[in-house]
Amino acid sequence: MDFDFSDDQSALREAVQKWVEKAYTFDRHTAIVAAGGFDRAAYNELAELGLAGLYVSEDDGGMGMGPIEGMVVMEELGRGIVLEPLAQTLVTSGVLGGYAPADLKAAWLPRMASGEALVVLAHQERKARYKLDVCNTTATQAGSGWTLSGTKNVVPAADQADAFVVPAMASGKLALFLVERTASGVSTRGHHTQDGGRAGDLTLKDAPAQLITTDGLTALEHCVDIGIAATCAEAVGVMDKTLAITVEYMNTRKQFGVAIASFQVLRHRVADMKMQLELARSMSYYASLKLNAPAPERRAAMARAKVQLGTSMRFVGQQAVQLHGGIGVTDEYIVSHYFKKLTQMEMSFGDTLHHLGEVSSRMQDTAGVFA
Repeated sequence: MDFDFSDDQSALREAVQKWVEKAYTFDRHTAIVAAGGFDRAAYNELAELGLAGLYVSEDDGGMGMGPIEGMVVMEELGRGIVLEPLAQTLVTSGVLGGYAPADLKAAWLPRMASGEALVVLAHQERKARYKLDVCNTTATQAGSGWTLSGTKNVVPAADQADAFVVPAMASGKLALFLVERTASGVSTRGHHTQDGGRAGDLTLKDAPAQLITTDGLTALEHCVDIGIAATCAEAVGVMDKTLAITVEYMNTRKQFGVAIASFQVLRHRVADMKMQLELARSMSYYASLKLNAPAPERRAAMARAKVQLGTSMRFVGQQAVQLHGGIGVTDEYIVSHYFKKLTQMEMSFGDTLHHLGEVSSRMQDTAGVFA
């Protein structure tokens, strides 16, 4: 199988890489954290590169690209620990493009592609514990429209987004809706996340909403799978840079008059980090390649990928901190920010134990078929 990237994909990677290196320095990152964890100007710069329209069709003003291009972009953003939630735009533009009626697409996709509108997924509830079919938010039909009531937690950039894709129960069945942040009955409470980014709680009280699809669970599963693939790719970039920072530190840090990189036992630990990185990279490729597969195959692939990525993220992050010593957990030093990013991403779209249970359940179902 040919795993080489096309010329267009390589050019895309180079463009994002240059932006991260020149425009999103560590100093800018820390300044954005101090200012609240989200910078609309930085997000607009990503949109100017065309990245907000990556999954938006050309007819709607986007680039009309696919999962491999998304993977390439997210890897490079991961290397820069970019806080602005481009992955959320990939998630929501993907679900709107695939499931929304034509008028809703026309109203939002061009604005999303240009960066004018930031739309994020608001699906998590405290009692759900990563289960997508558990939802206490309710939808009530009001004439030709709908109103929503409920609370969603840990919504990315909740107090900065322009609209939300919200799952809610409509007549006993999960459906997906679009809710504007400025609509009546909508309130948000923002907060920092562990990695310094921005999230918040979204409260809806008879808030007007537009129906995306009544087949909400199918669309939500697809939506989350896009997010898992994006998170896996971003994590590869974060781990790659974490390893590079660690190796550079070991080559300069001296103990007993020699660089600690010369100590064999530490070199073995770096080799183990590299092995975990490459295992994660392979599973990230696997996730992206399976993103357009039939739903059962796609869901199984995402669970497997997230298990490996979760294991690798934890190992690489912890080893990096241990090899640095005390400096590795100080807020002033760069590797601590990469460690926090890895820790948070392990919990995103379902933690390692959740997806391990998903893999086990699917294996049991398959065993039952062939029993």
